[in-house]
Amino acid sequence: MFNCSAALRSRFVAGLFFLCMSGALQAQGAPSAAEMVEQLKVQPPSAGPRTRSLRNLTVEAVEPPPAPSLSLLIQFDFNSARVRPDSQQTLANLAQAMQSKELANAKFAVEGHTDAKGGADYNLKLSQQRADAVSSILVGHGVTAARLVSVGKGSTEPSNAADPLAAENRRVRVVNLVVQ
Repeated sequence: MFNCSAALRSRFVAGLFFLCMSGALQAQGAPSAAEMVEQLKVQPPSAGPRTRSLRNLTVEAVEPPPAPSLSLLIQFDFNSARVRPDSQQTLANLAQAMQSKELANAKFAVEGHTDAKGGADYNLKLSQQRADAVSSILVGHGVTAARLVSVGKGSTEPSNAADPLAAENRRVRVVNLVVQ
């Protein structure tokens, strides 16, 4: 039998409690609605240095910050746009986040992505069907259809470009379309 000190056991329990409280051990890996709101809400622009006279004025090309987005690993039946039951809680949480007061005025792109297995045309069609399926589920949970735009991306924007067949490339990405 393994024998450890009471202090070591106490540290282990405290660490396990911290993991549970931080959401790292959530059931089925579904992020909470609150976590999704934080990912998707537009952050206020950071205040940079300001100049007081034209002598100090410089012109720089500044790229706008990327739109807030969230990538979710939504499980589908093989070669199908049918969302598997184990992804339903994630989509319910997403619908709840989209209906929160912080995101009430936002519109969203629901992007379907595939891995590189199969032909480009087929992957594009399948990714569109999957984006449509996710949007349909969100509407079923009360999100207004006019706030959603479904877009199929196929395998054109892999999450893991080093491994085009990787599972993380098969995902649904939600992008907040609010103009900043």
